[in-house]
Order: sequence, then structure tokens, then C-alpha cells
Amino acid sequence: MDVNSFSAIRISLASPEKIREWSHGEVKKPETLNYRTLKPERDGLFCERIFGPTKDWECYCGKYKRIRYRGVVCDKCGVEVTRSLVRRERMGHIELASPVSHIWYFKGIPSRMGLLLDVSPRLLERILYFAAYVVTDPGDCEGLSYKQVLTETEYREAREKYGNRFKAGMGAEAVKQLLMDIDLDKLAEELRAEAKNASGQRKIRAIRRLEVVEAFRKSGNRPEWMILDVIPVIPPDLRPMVQLDGGRFATSDLNDLYRRVINRNNRLKRLLDLGAPDIIVRNEKRMLQEAVDALIDNGRRGRPVTGPGQRPLKSLSDMLKGKQGRFRQNLLGKRVDYSGRSVIVVGPNLKFHQCGLPKEMALELFKPFVMKKLVERGDAHNIKGARKLVERARPEVWDVLEEVIKDHLVLLNRAPTLHRLSIQAFEPVLVEGRAIQIHPLVCPPYNADFDGDQMPVHVPLSAEAQAEAKILMASTRNLLLPKDGTPSVTPQKDVVLGIYYLTLIDEDGRDVKELRAFESEDSAIVAYDVGVIKLHERILVRLRSGDKVITTVGRVIFNEVLPEGLRFVNEVVDRKALGKILLRCIRMYGMEKSANMLDGIKELGFDYATRAGSTIAITDITIPEEKPQLLEEAEARVKEVENQYQMGFLTREERYDKIISIWRETTDKVTEAMKKAFDPRNPVIMMVNSGARGNPQQISQLGGMRGIVVDPSGRMVEQPVRSNFREGLTVLEYFTSTHGQRKGLVDTALRTADSGYLTRRLVDVAQDVIVREEDCGTEHGIVVREIKVDGELVESLYERLIGRFALRDVVDPRTGEVIVEADHEIDEEKAQRIVDAGITEVEVRSVLTCETRHGVCVKCYGRDLATGGLVQVGEAVGIIAAQSIGEPGTQLTLRTFHLGGIAGEDITQGLPRVEELFEARKPKGQAAIAEISGVVEISEGDRKREIRITSPEGDQTVTVVPYGALIKVEDGQYVEAGEPLTEGSINP
Repeated sequence: MDVNSFSAIRISLASPEKIREWSHGEVKKPETLNYRTLKPERDGLFCERIFGPTKDWECYCGKYKRIRYRGVVCDKCGVEVTRSLVRRERMGHIELASPVSHIWYFKGIPSRMGLLLDVSPRLLERILYFAAYVVTDPGDCEGLSYKQVLTETEYREAREKYGNRFKAGMGAEAVKQLLMDIDLDKLAEELRAEAKNASGQRKIRAIRRLEVVEAFRKSGNRPEWMILDVIPVIPPDLRPMVQLDGGRFATSDLNDLYRRVINRNNRLKRLLDLGAPDIIVRNEKRMLQEAVDALIDNGRRGRPVTGPGQRPLKSLSDMLKGKQGRFRQNLLGKRVDYSGRSVIVVGPNLKFHQCGLPKEMALELFKPFVMKKLVERGDAHNIKGARKLVERARPEVWDVLEEVIKDHLVLLNRAPTLHRLSIQAFEPVLVEGRAIQIHPLVCPPYNADFDGDQMPVHVPLSAEAQAEAKILMASTRNLLLPKDGTPSVTPQKDVVLGIYYLTLIDEDGRDVKELRAFESEDSAIVAYDVGVIKLHERILVRLRSGDKVITTVGRVIFNEVLPEGLRFVNEVVDRKALGKILLRCIRMYGMEKSANMLDGIKELGFDYATRAGSTIAITDITIPEEKPQLLEEAEARVKEVENQYQMGFLTREERYDKIISIWRETTDKVTEAMKKAFDPRNPVIMMVNSGARGNPQQISQLGGMRGIVVDPSGRMVEQPVRSNFREGLTVLEYFTSTHGQRKGLVDTALRTADSGYLTRRLVDVAQDVIVREEDCGTEHGIVVREIKVDGELVESLYERLIGRFALRDVVDPRTGEVIVEADHEIDEEKAQRIVDAGITEVEVRSVLTCETRHGVCVKCYGRDLATGGLVQVGEAVGIIAAQSIGEPGTQLTLRTFHLGGIAGEDITQGLPRVEELFEARKPKGQAAIAEISGVVEISEGDRKREIRITSPEGDQTVTVVPYGALIKVEDGQYVEAGEPLTEGSINP
């Protein structure tokens, strides 16, 4: 078959005839190679007569050699003279002495064989493995029915009672008989009627069975083919056997599995010929069934067959399934030519669209292009000459290489590739050394750092691939994240620190009249360069626009790199402000200009971070003077709680909760005191305030107190860590801290794998959702309103409306003016007008109600967040959605939070909660919900609490709450139906 000429393949059941048709002969012996001659044994698993010659154009006995005998079958050894390559495609077969079942169809979920026969998988297993009999023909015997399962004793009694008037059997033979008796058309009709009339479990089962029956009818396969009479043997070159140095042999596991099948099959044949007792034959048949099971799917039933060192052998299924299987490893993930890989280092002088490529690597990657160009230029007469020039790395080769790579982009990827920004295209710049250089600002989307990360480079070859790289994948075209439309390349770390330092201002309290004044921005910069004014000094400057402002020379310098429309930024610029500036720039000027601005900001940031010379010493961390006093107060309060507990005023849980809250409060107070003690120009505080590194919590651990830590189960330890890192921890404090730390590290390792698997499943379901057309013309949509949780705004109406299409006209209720017409996009300005008009909910088009077949339409999807424009037809929005959930999934915690009390129920959060929502499982730690609206009344029993709700109409509901659960409502409170009564996840 020509590998390139088909568009799809179908995998289906093979009939025994088909298997024999594929085969080139029967494998009768378990032998593989003769250990003396190292030639394949005749009729064995490597037999040349069945599978073809081991040497090209040469038969086994050597009578016919050379290509001129092509196609001749040797009369002496029976081997056809042909290429040895046929040993990769010729199959053999094993004729089984007794039928066996195919484990996939009996053991898979749901069991296809069980559904078809309407027998439970447990009973089916007992029949197949010779532990029970099944009646295949009840004859006229009373008390016996068709498909009835009998134990050994019941069978004997029935034989004594009825003699040979009924037929019953065990093993795959009996099941095969039952499958042959099935009339698929008749069964389909009966099941259709049952599915229509029955209800509950019977209806569900009938529908399940009907699916299987219909699948058999449509495909034209017969049910009895699920039982094997013949087993195919895959070609020997796909299960090779090679000799190692020490004369030992390394062999594929499949050979061992096949050998067991052949041995047991031959033994069974011999026993049947000898007429051995039934019980011995039965045991041998069961062993044959188990051998075939192990060959097809080892470990699916019972203990797997193991090789040396207790390693389970790899069966046929293992060759196909999973990440290392045939499909994912070899068919979907191939290795590619024109690629290289090296360690990455920072390239601070690169432009945003460039990457530094080591010379040697570039020459190897672009070798064919360079050789072609050398011949074109006349430096070499032919390709052979060009190859020699390249190998010697002559000077002219480097000139040609420079020319070749000028307009040729390369792709850089960083594993793990979590979203589409993990592969971007750059213009290569030749650099010395052997490391790939990367622009510092593209690190965040790649999640790369320079502690030894490596990246592969790929060269797009065809004109189409080049165009795609340039237009779709270039780094300058990917400044926004596809998941939420925020910038993917906000400056970080030292750039942020440099810009923050540059834009600081000295509040010296001088009057405007006392400030130095400059007639232009340039003269202010000149004055700074000659040392007349300081960087942070307040000055009066006339801007290019003619306005006079009080500012600093640092801010003037910063505004130089901004485009005209964004000036004049007269504030301290931290990381958040930089993000806003970038977003405005992208909206106003597009991606290319924004990339240039980013380069300017990067240069400035690095320059002033260096000039600032910001350093940290241990003395920069000031410990607040009030700390000892605050700790004493806390100790006193804890003592009071202990006394109340001793006197029996508090339960154990109340005491625990009170102590925890006292220490939490104290930690916050110490942190506040510490913040006041810090000078705003303190380098540590500057780093935190600018958003360059660290957060207030970390600072409080350095200079305040560490506070409450958790134990391995996530429960808070009531003895807090009183010290901070500046003072140093005591041995006990250090030990208590280790629990939580270790849990954090273990979580991280587990999380990565779980998150990857979730992404894979999401991609699997969403990959066919593609934008197929402009407008599906649907009349339906969804209502959007702001999202609030516990009175806190999560997402405003404005944010939810941007980029959506209105389903109907949105009308201003006060003036009657149409703000947005039906089927038109709601942009930022219109969304703001809707909010200003006091409208609280809007009906919009949604992918949930889109009527496009096999995908969605432009109007139901709306704006493409990665470009800020409307989505293009052909965009794979399903994959983008899956990646947008999967990529942050790695950052989510795996933690199940414990709520105070000993008996507190876990509340699942983070990644496991996301998984629960997608799988639509019942949540762990489920919240109780008010079934009706009304007034709450809480009563306490001995082991439980009851929440009674009485509605205004007089209806009542009672919810029993376990003791550990935290109740969110109070006695006498009015609740709406659907409001949570206890802490926990709501089951949607």
C-alpha cells in the first residue's frame, strides 16, 4: 500500500479468514534463532519460509543467491528470494487448538461482549476462565433457561437429572456459540422498543446495548469475531532479536509472550490428541486464554507476566498506547531536520524581533541555502565544491550566511510548550560563542530564565511556512496573551527597578518660585548631564506641547522613549504603570511601534538600574522597635484564652481558632509597624514598591515575624514562629517551618503532571471547535451581568461586555437612544456608555448558543484577545481555550485547605477544583445551599446542627450540618434560595 495515497484509516475487528489471508504461513514452534548457527529455526517465530529471507536476494540454504533469481521459491528450503525488507511487513499466524476471547472486548469499559450478551462482566469472566458453565441450549428441561450460569455442582446435578437433553459449556467456546446465536437485526428492534417504553436503569442499559448492536450492524462485523480462533503474528523485524557483546541475546518482550502462547497451544493440542481428562484440558485451555490475554494487553486482568527483575513485559497494547506508544511517539511526534538546540543566555542588545544564533549552528541549519547561494555567486562550480567550502568554513561562507539569514526567520521553542506563545519566530543575528541569545522581554511568555534552560531552534523551509512565521508567529506580533488580552511582555525585574528609580521625585517642600526652570526638555537633560541638577530634583519644564509642568529630569528622560500620544507621564512609574502604558501604546499604535517603545524602555531600565547601584545589605532590613511589646501583648491574650479553656468556657475548637486569630492579628500589626519604620528609598522597599521583586509578605518574614505556619496536612500550628529571618529562627521554629515548606515542594512536582494531563484532555474535547463562518444567524444568546462573590466584585459588566456582539439593540433606559445595534460589536467606548446608562445586564451572542455546525461563528465568538481585532475565520479557538486554562493550571495550588477545627472538612481548591468542574463531579467539601428563600434558625443537637429556613409563606426546610462545617449564615438572617449556608464548593 502506498503510504502517501490514503486520507484516513479504519480500525475494525478482523475475521479469522482475514487473519489467515494476511498470513504467509503458520508458526508452529516456539523456537527463535538457532544458537549455534544464529539462523532462524524453521516454523519458529523468525522462520524465513514464512517471513522472508534475512539477507537480500538469498534463500536460507544458499542454493539461490543474487538478484537474478528474484521471486524464485527455493525447492529445498521453501524461502522466496527477495529483499530482506519484507520481514518488516509479512505476518504469520497461530492456529489455536481452542478458541480464546479477545481481552479488549471482554474487559474494556464498558464490556462490549457483556453488553451484547446481556451478561454482567463478572459472570462473563467466570465463564471464560472455566469457573462456571453457561447453558447454550436448554432443550425441554424445566428450571433451565438460555444463558443461565451454573456452578460446577449445579451443572452436575442438572446432568444427572436431565442427561443429554440440554447443552452447556464453559470457556470461550461456549461464549462463541452464544455470540453466533445473536440475530443483530432482531435484537436491534427489541432494544429500540425497550428504550422507548422502559425507564430508569433499564432504559439506560437498553440504549447502551443498542449502541453496540448498531455499531456491529453498520460496520458489517460479526460478534463472534470477538472470540479468536487464529492469532496473527506480527512481522519479525518489528520484534527483533539481537546478539549482545557477551554472546547473550536481547529480545523484544513480544517474542516471550508469543512463545508462551505457542508452548501452551502445542501442549493443549497434544493433550486433546491423547484424550486427557476434562479437568486437565480445561486447566490448559484457561492457561492458553491467559497467555493470549498477556500477549494482547499484559496486566489488564490479574497480575502481569513479568520478565527478569520483576519488570512487566510490554504487550501489543503497550506498544500502541500512552506517551511512548506508536501513535504519540512516532506518528504525531517526529524528529525534524534543520533544527538545533543550545543553552540560552540573555541578549540585552538585541532588538525585540531578534535572537542571537551561534555561528556554527546557523551554518549547519542553513547549509543547503548557503551552498545554493555559493554556486549562484560563482564561489563554487557545483554543490560538491560548495560543500567543501562550507566544511572548511572559508571567509566567503560567512558573508553568504549573513545574506541568507537576513530575511529568514527561525522558530524558538521552550519546553514545556504550554500555550502558543511558547513557540515564536525571530530574525536571527549571528553571534560568537555557542549559546543562543534571547531578548530579555520575551522571557515571560516562554517562562524562561537563564539558569541553564535550553531551547531548540527550527528553520521554516517553504515559502508558506516563512510567511506564517513572519505574519503570525513573529515576536512583535504576539505582544498580547491570547487568554485575556493583557500584555505578555511587561518589563520585569531590573528594567522595572531602573524605570522606578528614574521616575522617583524628591519632595523637598520648596515653593514653585524657588524651582529651577527650563525652557525645553532638551535643556533640562543637558543641565543634568553637566551636573547642574540632580536626577530626582523637582524642576519646572516647558514641554513640546507648550505646557509647563513640575517634574524631574528623570521623568523627562523616560518620556523621551514614549510615542508622542502617550506623553507626558508625570508620575512614579512602577510595573503596573508600565503595563498600562504598554496596553495604551498597543491600542493606539499597534504592535510594531509598541515593540520599538519596549526596546527603548528596556535600554533605559538597564542603564538606570546600573546607575542606581541598588544593593541590599542585611542592615537594610529594619526590625520595628515595637515588636517585643506586641509579642508580649499577644502572649497575655493567649494566656487569657488558655484560662477560659481550663475553666470550661471554651470548646477545644474555639480555643484553637482564637489562638490562631490572635497570632495572625499580631503578625499583621508587626508588619504594619515594620512598614512605618522603613525609609521609602530603602533598596528593599524600592524593589517591592516598584514590583521588580518580592512582596510585602516576604518583607514581613525578613523584618517582621514569620507568624503562623502549617503542618503537613495543611492545619495551622498554634505555636507561631516569632522570629524573622534577620534575627534568625530557633531550632524548634526552624523545624516547625519545614513541614509547610516540604508540602509546597511536593505539591509543585505533582501539580505539573496533573496540569499537563488536564490540558491534554481539554485539547482532546475542544480541538474541532474552529471559527467556520461569519454569522450563524442564531436568535439565541446569554445574559451577562457583573460577577460578585460574597459582595466582592470579581469581574465587572464593562470587562465582560468588551469584544462581544449584542444579541438585541441595547437601549439607554433614560433617553431611549440605541447604544449598540443588534449583531454589532460592543467596543470599549460602547461598553462604558452601557455602564454609565445604569444598565445592569445585557443579552449577548455566545459560543454556547452558536448554531454553526462543527465549530463557531465570528459574531458568537467576538474579539480575538491576542490581536484586539475580530476573530478570523479559521482560527482554532478551541485549542486556544484549552491552552488558556491549562497554562495557568501549573501555577494553581494542589492544596485542599483545612478550615480551622479538627473535624473541619477539606475544601478543594486550585487545580483539583478546576478538574471537578470540568468532569462535573460532585465536589469534595460541598456547601449546603438554601432550597427556599426565608429566615434562618440554627439549632444545635448533640452530634449535629440543624439549619431551619422558614419562608414568608410558611414553608420550612431543614438542613443537617456536620459539626466541623463552618456556617456562613446567622440566626434570624434572611437568605435567598440558592445562597450557600456553609463554607465549601457549590455543586452546580
